[in-house]
Amino acid sequence: MNTHFFGDTAVLTGRSLRHIMRSMDTIITTTIMPIMFMLLFVYVFGGAINTGSGSYVNYLLPGILLITVASGVSYTAFRLFLDMNSGIFDRFHSMPIARSSVLWAHVLSSLVAIVMSLVVVVAVALLMGFRSGAGMLAWLAVAGILALFTLALTWLAVIPGLSAKTADGAVVFSYPLVFLPFISSAFVPTSTMPGPVRAFAEYQPVTSIVNAIRDLLTQQPVGSDIWIALAWCVGLLIVSYIAAMIIYRRRIS
Repeated sequence: MNTHFFGDTAVLTGRSLRHIMRSMDTIITTTIMPIMFMLLFVYVFGGAINTGSGSYVNYLLPGILLITVASGVSYTAFRLFLDMNSGIFDRFHSMPIARSSVLWAHVLSSLVAIVMSLVVVVAVALLMGFRSGAGMLAWLAVAGILALFTLALTWLAVIPGLSAKTADGAVVFSYPLVFLPFISSAFVPTSTMPGPVRAFAEYQPVTSIVNAIRDLLTQQPVGSDIWIALAWCVGLLIVSYIAAMIIYRRRIS
């Protein structure tokens, strides 16, 4: 690994963050859809949904946070696609810098932007009545799960960002990711779903991640969900990272 990797990554991450801060509409757009879903389900559908728990916003928030992450990573793919096709990558590669730092800069800047979006969503949830008696360790565990999930999806977003033929093609991959929480325990208990849908919902990754976050925030025993959630996140991260680096090396060779 290039000895200047960390310094190069820090400089390029600063560049990406400056671009994001100059265009705050990225963060605003990322937060609008999850907030609208939260408003819709809490104030329109919430009265008709029986989750067997107290406040519906408390039940709903973990799934909304995952939707926020899925919305945010689409911009990772979009920004990466623009850089790849603008020639800026060729300019970077002509300099004495670690080549992988270019990708890591996009990933880390996206991580920061998505964290900002998550903070906004949690703030709105608090205004809507979300409350949690979870302690500091539980909140740190939630933050860790969300960070790992974000990192995994961000590296997944790098793949279409590098390989898509059009900007729309780079973004469209995130649509199934946004839709996936709807077929999980994010909005309603999986026990209320018909057989085949319930089977899919109970064994797809979002359900375990949502359940782990919800249990941590409501001070319930987490059980095996947290380990299943971590396994999904780590597995997806490893596979996405390896695939992204293979595609990246082919593009720049």
